[in-house]
Amino acid sequence: MTDSSSSLTRRGLLGAFAATLVTAAPTYSNAAGFLRGGGDIRRIRMYSARTGEHLDMIYWIEGQYIADAVKEVNYFMRDWRNDSVKSIDTRTIDIMTAAHNLLDSSEPYLLISGYRSPQTNAMLRSRSSGVAKNSRHLRGEAADLRLSSRSVSQIARAAASCRAGGVGRYSSSNFVHMDCGPVRSWGR
Repeated sequence: MTDSSSSLTRRGLLGAFAATLVTAAPTYSNAAGFLRGGGDIRRIRMYSARTGEHLDMIYWIEGQYIADAVKEVNYFMRDWRNDSVKSIDTRTIDIMTAAHNLLDSSEPYLLISGYRSPQTNAMLRSRSSGVAKNSRHLRGEAADLRLSSRSVSQIARAAASCRAGGVGRYSSSNFVHMDCGPVRSWGR
């Protein structure tokens, strides 16, 4: 079997899993257990209004990250301004997934910002005091996300309950920042 036919077979398998996946959302009290491997399958669902792309991807099965799936997540979360791609830290993807499951929503995240190139980060810093010079977005360790069916407070509480990284509330801009850095929170 060639690599391309193997990829198509794997993609078909992932599609079948995604079509039949039914999971119960963990409670806030066991969010950390989910991050440590409490789930057999991890699935991320997002769309980007900037690129028009949608992602519905199982990226982890039975304790193993699926390399091709993680590559697709990396590409999806690229800097859309210049198409720069960086590996997204899988801890951030896990936090995003755990928070989404805790919210018990079938709606995909709207990705506001994933990876940011140094040029994009500098441009955003020149326009806003809320953009960090050494942002975790530069390292592929952060995502800014929104769900129209949930409030900023609800999303931030779900992410914070994972106790696995930073959570920023940006209520006036209607998004939540999640990262895999030290546990901390900020914003309103």
